[in-house]
Formats: sequence, structure tokens, C-alpha cells
Amino acid sequence: MKKKVVINASPDLKQAAKRNKREPIIFIRDNLVVPSKLSLIAKDKKYFIRTYGCQANVLDGQTIEGILREVGYEYTDNPMEADLVILNTCAIRENAEDKVFGEIGSLKALKTKNPNAIIGVCGCMTQQPHIVEKIQKTYPQVDLIFGTHNIHHLPQLILESMEKNVRIVEVYSKEGEVIENMPCHRSDKIKAFVNIMYGCDKFCTYCIVPYTRGKQRSRIKEDILKECKALVEEGYQEITLLGQNVNAYGKDLDDGSSFGELLVEVAKLGIPRLRFTTSHPWDFTEEMFKAMGTYPNIMPFIHLPLQSGSDDVLRRMGRRYTSKEYCALVDKLREIIPNVSISTDIIVGFPNETDQDFEDTLNVVRYVKYDSAFTFIYSPRVGTPGAKMEDKTPHEVKQARFKELVKTLAIYEREKAEAYVGKIIPVLVEGTSKKDKNILSGYSDTNKLVNFKGDYTHVGKIVNVKITEATTYYLKGEEVNE
Repeated sequence: MKKKVVINASPDLKQAAKRNKREPIIFIRDNLVVPSKLSLIAKDKKYFIRTYGCQANVLDGQTIEGILREVGYEYTDNPMEADLVILNTCAIRENAEDKVFGEIGSLKALKTKNPNAIIGVCGCMTQQPHIVEKIQKTYPQVDLIFGTHNIHHLPQLILESMEKNVRIVEVYSKEGEVIENMPCHRSDKIKAFVNIMYGCDKFCTYCIVPYTRGKQRSRIKEDILKECKALVEEGYQEITLLGQNVNAYGKDLDDGSSFGELLVEVAKLGIPRLRFTTSHPWDFTEEMFKAMGTYPNIMPFIHLPLQSGSDDVLRRMGRRYTSKEYCALVDKLREIIPNVSISTDIIVGFPNETDQDFEDTLNVVRYVKYDSAFTFIYSPRVGTPGAKMEDKTPHEVKQARFKELVKTLAIYEREKAEAYVGKIIPVLVEGTSKKDKNILSGYSDTNKLVNFKGDYTHVGKIVNVKITEATTYYLKGEEVNE
């Protein structure tokens, strides 16, 4: 017998696109409400969660874990042993969605084994109407579909699904709120992510995030500092401040808050390492430059998405800067922080990208000489302006350009890596290498992965490592006592 579907709220991309900046952001500071009935049910029950996508999704996953543990569930790394499975999804690219659908399909076996198990799908994918419709029609094993704005309702959703034996859809499409005081289970005790804002107001024409995450909502500075201070006191060695457009922090507040000021305040708390991501080139300020040049615990690494080196493509993407302005920003960063490491995102094959457009992108790559890059062939997202653009460029042309881009980037990535050979650099030791338990692994201040021989008791500490070899994906070295 098929379960009845209860729709508390359905996603609506037109509603999600609305922005009313005159309305103040709603801050909700109520503690999590856990129904006592659910706590009794959850006793001796297990949960499994898989998270796809960016750091914001990872932090959402940690919040979901914190909620489930507070309810009373215990973690299992085997979905077939779980009484509750949550897939926390990403919508940036089509292949990420395909992976999720594949995993949802495989969970049909869990329902056969344990008909009372609850399967939930959440995250950015579920903020899209066509995705919700597909899950409802094709995957009857899914009991819960909830959105990025509904995580704090999870205990009530689980209980409602169990008690009424129904499938529930609750996906809000709205400007969004700021929810404080949610529990968070951080499995990593060395490095921590801290959201300083949610959503985005840029509406780049290729990007689905403003629709799935809501409008830009900055947290109050005091709430951020309180969370960061607690992490410092707990012994964390590194904090990464997160935002879809992190350096636009505070622009939606009326209290004069700015990202440069926040960066200074967090650095003053004494965290050994401070990072931030993702930066938008349009929102860099002199205040940020000064902070990065003044405080040595702000790491010399910037992720600075280019997306395209063609001014025409950048205009059609809605990126708000030119290639000349982007390169000038890179020059300024290197003037203030000579050892800065720069990574980027580049999209190949945006609708009607010409040979000259692509050559302009290669020219910026040759100028900047990136340390690393995330590269993509354009993947249209339903509901975005880019998806409606006519595109006459053949896919095979896009593939050829993609290969050429990767080949060009690899020249400079290798060159940058080899420049470390013979140098002694600080490395935050995170554990052992996945391939060799006798080798330690960690990241340099410039965000280079380093595998090295050293003292295992130094896990969680920053040590000096002499680099002996550079490979395509990591540096090799030996710990030194200097």
C-alpha cells in the first residue's frame, strides 16, 4: 500500500527569486524542540547521513547530525543498518544530482529489509520543483523531503512521518531567516567551519544557489565571535569562515558591520589559523587587504573564482567585474601578501562562448598562474537565466576547450608545487595518509596538501616540514625540529 503524501510546503523558484531588502532579517534564537515521543522512539535506533557538495553543505550535515544525536539516535556508517537515512544534497552540477538519484535507488533495499526505516532527502536539490516531483513519482521509498530552510524542523517531520505513516514534503522557498542555537556535531576536532552568512543576492545567471539558499542573511557579529571563541577554547587549530559570497558579509545589516572588521575581530581571538571562502572579486575592500596583511594567523590563501576571462561572457554571467579588474585584484593581493596562494573556479562552454572568449580565459590563466583550480563544462540549472539562453556551441568543442584549459592550468600548478621543494613550511597535522598509515598528512598555510614522515604525537599541531618532492596532487616531505 502506497503511503499518502502530505505537502506542508512545496518549492517555488519564482518565490525564491523574490528579494525585499527593506524587510529586516528574522533571527530565531529558540533552542531546538525535541518531541519526547521521538526521543523514546529513537532510543537504540541508528542514523546514517551522506553529504554531497560544498562546505556549506558539510556544515548543514553537521547541524543535522547534532539534531539527530540530541534526539537520541546513534550514528552508523552502514546505511543498511540504519533506522533513519538522510541524504544531504547538492544542486551545483547535474552529475552530483545523478549520484544522489543512484543512491536513493539503492536504498530501496533498506526498505525491503526494514519497512519502518525512514529515508529523507534534503539540501539544495530539494529546493527545485522538478527534483521534488521526480522523487515523489519515482522513489516511493523516500519518506521525507525537506529544504535548506527546514532543517530545524527535522524532529517534528520525522515524528509526523512515523505517527501518520505518510510521506512528507516541506520545502520553503523564501528570503530566509537566521537560525541560531542549533546543535552541531563536529567530527573534526582540529578544523572547524563557521557560517557567517547564508544565501546570496548576486544572481549570477548560471547559478542556482540564490534560489536554493535564499537571500543574503548575515549573522550578528557577536553571535559569530561567541561561536569562534568557544572553538578556540576547545583547542581548535583552524577556523574557516563560510559564506556563499563571504566578503559581502554585513552589507545587509544596518549596524556598520563589514567582513574586513569581522576578519580582524576573529583573528584577535587567537585561533592559530583563520581562513575564509568563497570570495567574490567584486566585494574585496581595502579593509580586507589591510587585515590580511596585518594578522599572520590569517592564512595566505584565497579562493577567487574567475569563471571566465572574457569580458563579454562575464557580463552575460552577471559577474560585475572585468578581466582587467580581476587581474588588478590579483596584483594587489600579491603586493600585500607575496606568498599568497590563489585557487579559482572556471566554467568552460557558457552559452555561445566563442574561440576568442576561451582564449581570453587562457590569457588570464597565463597571467595569474593559479596554484589550483576547479574546472567545469557549463551545466545549465533549471530555473536560472543561463538555462534559457540559446547555445549554438557544439559539446565536442566545449570538451576540447576543457582539455586545453586543464592542460594549461597543470603547467602552472606543477610550477607552483615544485617551487616548494627544499623549503621548510608550516603544516597543520590532521592525521595519517589514507594510503599509508606510517605517513602523516596535513595542509600548509597556503593550503597545499603535504604527506610527510614525522611524529604521530604531533597530530593536531602545526609543525615544520621540509619539502623533498612535488607531485601532481600533493607535496612530500620530512618533519624538521628547527
